[in-house]
Amino acid sequence: MLSTLPRLIGHRGAKESAPENTLASIREAARQGARWVELDVMLTRDRVPVLIHDDTLDRTTSGRGPVADLDFSDLRALDAGSWFGPGFAGERVPALEEALALILDLGLGLNLEIKPYPGQEVPTAEVAIATLKRLWPEARPLLLSSFEVPCLEVAQALAPEIPRGYLLWDPPADWAEIADRVAAATLNVDQERQTAETVAAYRGTGRPVLSYTVNSVERARELLGWGVSALFTDAPGRLADGLGPRL
Repeated sequence: MLSTLPRLIGHRGAKESAPENTLASIREAARQGARWVELDVMLTRDRVPVLIHDDTLDRTTSGRGPVADLDFSDLRALDAGSWFGPGFAGERVPALEEALALILDLGLGLNLEIKPYPGQEVPTAEVAIATLKRLWPEARPLLLSSFEVPCLEVAQALAPEIPRGYLLWDPPADWAEIADRVAAATLNVDQERQTAETVAAYRGTGRPVLSYTVNSVERARELLGWGVSALFTDAPGRLADGLGPRL
């Protein structure tokens, strides 16, 4: 499934142009020519998997407080678009199920980041994977990723056929051993911390390196030149225009 890994992946959809992790953002990423999108999944109090990045509602919705304190019906009543701009007023926090339907309809690949509320690593992974196994066709491009090793362990146990990406920000000393233990297919790393040497070390494990979040064409060229396979970007159309055709 990773044979179709694109050079650019829309980060939370196309979050430079639309409110992140919404259906509008997914549509915008497709409009800009993205072939894949990256999205975050978390559970509501009644364990419905939804697209949202933060542990709290404050930044990206009209609500306040922890995501895990609301049932899906309550979360669904919130506005998830007005904070970004008046043209997105009334946008809702999507259920993972409806986001998958849209992504499939648009013909996109998906990197789904398991982003659990603290303490919910195992159930979040279990519910997300159950949803994917029910709705996502085996032949369609899919990558599951997480910073949380327990999430990757659950994914490895329940869906070994789905490639896993080990997300790294400040990597632990034993990152390579962890990557081996969870059979990570990719290493997804913070672009700001990378040098030619660190990328070489990651690539030395034999895994593709994916880097987040890259919004500068100059930095994108540098990372690709070092051998990074794919870049997560808030602006897939703008970066694609700047980078030009793949060489």
